[in-house]
Amino acid sequence: MSKVTFNNSNAVFFKRLKEKVNGYFNQNGISRTGGLQLFFKSLILGLSAATIYIVLVFFTPGTLLSVLLCALFGCNLAFIGFNVMHEGGHGSFSKYKWLNDVSAYSLNILGGTIHFWKQRHNIEHHTYTNIEGLDHDIDIKFMRMHMEQVRHQYHKFQHIYWVLLYGISYAAWILYQDFEKYFLLVKNKGTQKLPLKEHVIFWTTKFLYLSVYLLIPILMVGWVKALIGFGIASLVCGFSISIVFQLAHVVEGTNFPEPDATTNKIEKEWAVHQICTTANFATKSRIASWFLGGLNFQVEHHLFPGISHVHYRDINKLVKETCEEFNVNYLEHRTMARAFFSHLTHIKKMGSPV
Repeated sequence: MSKVTFNNSNAVFFKRLKEKVNGYFNQNGISRTGGLQLFFKSLILGLSAATIYIVLVFFTPGTLLSVLLCALFGCNLAFIGFNVMHEGGHGSFSKYKWLNDVSAYSLNILGGTIHFWKQRHNIEHHTYTNIEGLDHDIDIKFMRMHMEQVRHQYHKFQHIYWVLLYGISYAAWILYQDFEKYFLLVKNKGTQKLPLKEHVIFWTTKFLYLSVYLLIPILMVGWVKALIGFGIASLVCGFSISIVFQLAHVVEGTNFPEPDATTNKIEKEWAVHQICTTANFATKSRIASWFLGGLNFQVEHHLFPGISHVHYRDINKLVKETCEEFNVNYLEHRTMARAFFSHLTHIKKMGSPV
């Protein structure tokens, strides 16, 4: 697909909103990044993950406790992704670039590749949200997420088998999709050359990941327990990451706009497009915000990805106010449960015969 553009010639909505947000930071004299508050949260999440890993691998508790700890470990990895990696990847973790880089590379500790993630997430997803063929986060094999995607017979069961697909998404990403992306880049050297440094980082990351998450556990507790533990942790992690994204973009009421066939342009300005394709959930819950890294304030994140999530609660008021001023529909579910059922309703509808 050729380059898609937005109708930004008269972007009065975003201009007005940015004035309010800039005024908020200037008047309060605060930084847009996370600062110490985010640093200490990251320390807690990192230490808790390390502690659970050590207990599981080197102290080998009983079966029931091990299963529980493996599930908690999977959640912990997802929370590190939401709060540490995600902020660093957007440059909002700290005012210091080196600290943003360190936090971004926490994805490599989780087995991913930050170089690939920035391309897919920061550029493709954040620019072309919910646009078929450009936002690959809505391109999920065996799932029909919106009306423009082809419907197959098996889609009528997608509201049942989605649990498995979301669960295996983390392992598929780390152990298959990253390699697929890597070898595609190596093969097509002329289109996007991968720097030597990224070759070294990629293979070092994968070697260390397999060593820490599989080889060492196999040596310590045996291959059966190690594989079961890895399976539980990766399923929980994958499900956690997937469901947070889906509740933010694939629920009843979110749009999946198509560019004009002639001009290849989206009729709305970019900021309004972001609001129409995104939904918030459980914004009153400070517990949800803490663990999800503010990704329940997904609208604010998409409008201002360079601002840390610790500020989203205050920015949320300014965004809602401006939406009312310009008559822009703002989609929000009061609880995570309501967003969850809205997602299930949506995918069931997408799988049903027309």
